[in-house]
Amino acid sequence: MKILAASDTHNDKKLIRELAGKAEKEKVDIVILCGDITFMESDLEGILGPFRKKGKKVLVVPGNHESVASVDFLVELYGKEECKNMHGYSVVMKDKKGEKIGFFGCGSANIGPFSYDDKKIEDVLRGAGKKVSRVKRKIMITHVPPYDSGVDKVGVSNTGSRGVRKVITELKPELCLCGHIHETAGKQSKIGKTKVINVGKKGTIIKV
Repeated sequence: MKILAASDTHNDKKLIRELAGKAEKEKVDIVILCGDITFMESDLEGILGPFRKKGKKVLVVPGNHESVASVDFLVELYGKEECKNMHGYSVVMKDKKGEKIGFFGCGSANIGPFSYDDKKIEDVLRGAGKKVSRVKRKIMITHVPPYDSGVDKVGVSNTGSRGVRKVITELKPELCLCGHIHETAGKQSKIGKTKVINVGKKGTIIKV
């Protein structure tokens, strides 16, 4: 399975169109958006549409710049069969070999206008993850990175979520795809066997 994952596009319509073009050119199977797709919910147009026009399925979580309700609205607009709000939810897909991959997610962050504290993030994420706990291969989708993960640094401070990190250690997903911290966009690290990727606004191609 080939994935294009991006985060923190913040209503940059030109960038979104470029990402949709990249998804088409790279022939990805799915697009994953890890939150902050708007700037303070200022405009919801032209965010998912460019990907749908290219025939791509989209999984998305809200960031700390948009509400769960706004993402639900977008998903309803473009069709729940092709777009899914992963905040507190899971979905199982099959790769080209027929092997199951379980995706689960939680949006928001521990700071900002649409924030959750660490305990709420942990509870939402664990609840979603348990629904795919029996699936061998799992991919976690969050907005905020896990605490002390190497991709949550702002200056000398770790700004990630302890809740995200705790669920990683419990459920051991193959990947954690996140964003939020602009300074570490594109960087990768590991927590145990889980690869953590801050996918960044320019997008990251991932093969699983």
